[in-house]
Amino acid sequence: MTRPRMDFYFEFASTYSYLSALRLPSLAEAAGVDVRWRPFLLGPIFAVQGWNTSPFNIYAAKGRYMWRDVERRAARYGLDVIRPDPFPQNGLLAARVAQLALAQPRGIEFCQNVFLAEFGAGQDISDPDTIKACLASAGLPMTLLADAQNDTNKHALRTTTDTAARLGIFGAPSFIVGDELFWGDDRMHDALDWATRHG
Repeated sequence: MTRPRMDFYFEFASTYSYLSALRLPSLAEAAGVDVRWRPFLLGPIFAVQGWNTSPFNIYAAKGRYMWRDVERRAARYGLDVIRPDPFPQNGLLAARVAQLALAQPRGIEFCQNVFLAEFGAGQDISDPDTIKACLASAGLPMTLLADAQNDTNKHALRTTTDTAARLGIFGAPSFIVGDELFWGDDRMHDALDWATRHG
């Protein structure tokens, strides 16, 4: 029997994607749901709205609430949160590498390492040395860093971002089950439940 499936669209600059990425593998396994991890970029999607940065920066009250909310939720899950400087981070390099890493058995671990470096340790994920450390910690080859810069891989990330926009995704994390969109870390359980019942 085919297991239900779900797509996990995440952006490395997203605080709430951090919370989801660290928890999703165990929750999905417990629910019996196969998850396809889909790194994408929010920048182009925000640009269509006329934004050149995160809405959490544009709307100060929303930003203050978000950081306090993330602190509360992270404490509940036993995770540390450090606000990286600058915020949002430039996640382009990380996303390009992640596309290739996720084809490897420990690709999810690499993605989690990036989130932990950024929001758990306040490191700059646009720095190749940070990405190298995340690869090394996951036992993945350093060649992925150079391979991520080839035109085919760059185009693949653009395609994933375009697909996210076509699906109506406007923020991260987002979960797609069939034609259903669930947005936000607080909807992850709903998405998994939908997958088990309708996937």
